[in-house]
Amino acid sequence: MIRLEFDGSEIDLKTTKIIALARNYKAHAEEMGSSVPEEPKIFLKPPSAMIGNNGVVILPKMSERVDYEVELAVIIKDSCHNISPQEVPENILGYTIIVDITARDIQAQAMKAGMSWAVAKGFDTFAPIGPKIIPANKIDASNLDIWLKVNGAYKQRSNTRNMIFSVEELISFISKIMTLEPMDIIATGTPEGVGPMNDGDIIEAGIEGIGILKFRAEKES
Repeated sequence: MIRLEFDGSEIDLKTTKIIALARNYKAHAEEMGSSVPEEPKIFLKPPSAMIGNNGVVILPKMSERVDYEVELAVIIKDSCHNISPQEVPENILGYTIIVDITARDIQAQAMKAGMSWAVAKGFDTFAPIGPKIIPANKIDASNLDIWLKVNGAYKQRSNTRNMIFSVEELISFISKIMTLEPMDIIATGTPEGVGPMNDGDIIEAGIEGIGILKFRAEKES
């Protein structure tokens, strides 16, 4: 169970699902050798992948390359289905930071085989989240600096204004496919600069107005 600070108290982040976005920053799509999507590309991560601030990401033995991907996360407030972009803000509880951890070599194999990305992104500890949830009315999600450091060195630096699809567009799109429940998490995509983590690395992920999410990488014993 993950507990996060929210508006002066702590709440349990009891989510039914994590819906993540692929290639929602043009520069990231380019660095991955992919075209810019014409509509949001979504995939699922299991809630069992979540760990809190100051946790440990386990690098599995079966992967030779595990990457970090810092993202703005949206926490859903109310159950909603088939809502318009204009209705999205009233259905957002707040925002936090999530790092979408990916076993990149396993993902490449899955793509060749036509398999789900869950085999590369669903490992336990592959969704660090935190350090707190900022209420939706206290932050402008459309213009936030976002960054990630490995052992103190910047690896990712961008701004949410560079997202291809806005938070409102993303959540409206997803809500037309599936009902979103309270505490569901939308990971809005990562900017350019993704790269591998190694045993013992210290990762710090930050978003303006939210804080810094910190964790350590350890090779599976």
